[in-house]
Amino acid sequence: MSGWRSHWIARAFRMSTIYVVVLTYIKPLEEVDRAIPAHIEWLKKGYADGLFLASGRRIPRTGGVILAKCDSRETLQARLSQDPFQQLGLARTEIIPFEASMASPALQSLL
Repeated sequence: MSGWRSHWIARAFRMSTIYVVVLTYIKPLEEVDRAIPAHIEWLKKGYADGLFLASGRRIPRTGGVILAKCDSRETLQARLSQDPFQQLGLARTEIIPFEASMASPALQSLL
């Protein structure tokens, strides 16, 4: 069996669900900016707990994106409910799950 095919089959049996969380601000940026320090602390905890893989602002600045890996959508939703942006009604979230069946070598350890 060719190298790429055996690699593909091996990866297929250990697919990981990655969640793309899209935040969209629903309040003025002045209100959002006041909550940024608390939101950053919340993000740091998500990274420390191994839940978040990457995060950042959307361009243009209409919200943000978080890449997360966790056991279930419910676990992620529980964590998102602790975000100051959610608690203060500053942003709405959309959770997009996908099965990560292929990745560059640089991302293999994240899956």
